[in-house]
Amino acid sequence: MTGRHRLRRPPRHDLRRTAGAAGAVVVAASAIALSRLAVDDVVAGSAVPVAATRLDPSWATGPAEQDAATAAAPVRLRIPVIGVDSPIVDVGVDETGALVPPGTPEDTGWFTGGPAPGAVGPALLAGHIDSHDGPAVFFRLADLKPGDEISVDREDGSTVAFVVESSIRVAKTAFPTDLVYAPLPTPVLRLVTCGGKLDTAAHSYLDNVIVEAVPR
Repeated sequence: MTGRHRLRRPPRHDLRRTAGAAGAVVVAASAIALSRLAVDDVVAGSAVPVAATRLDPSWATGPAEQDAATAAAPVRLRIPVIGVDSPIVDVGVDETGALVPPGTPEDTGWFTGGPAPGAVGPALLAGHIDSHDGPAVFFRLADLKPGDEISVDREDGSTVAFVVESSIRVAKTAFPTDLVYAPLPTPVLRLVTCGGKLDTAAHSYLDNVIVEAVPR
């Protein structure tokens, strides 16, 4: 794997994919933070792929950043209950700061500017919901429920296990960037993909599904 760089700010979520290769993002952060999002916070969406909010650069500083720098890189994601067994590839951002999704529908992407899964703080993975050929790696992400198990195999041969705590759906125009990327004192995993209705004119889904998991 390549590109294990440390960014000073989270990526801008702007996955320029059509419904035929719909972009999806998987992120890691705090269950407490996401639990503050009530049903009323899920507002009507638009065709904008994902919210383009940037955070304070301090999001990636301190103990979490130091721990992530030494943690083993993830190489495979396994979620048996929804049939996911996917290679993990490195992903970063483009010149505009937008997160670049994996190049194929079968891969899951790890945002190398954040912690590795299992390290302290919010780790981020990315994948697609579908493609021109059919369902992609996170097609069934919204089916995950509290208690479901997630495993991430790492480059050093170890595996870190997570348990799903929550799942929400938010409009892409209201993506909770500040909560998703906020620094944390403990490891937490968030998985995010496209969801909701398809805007056929814009060829884009209106919402994001955010699944949150913590170490088992």
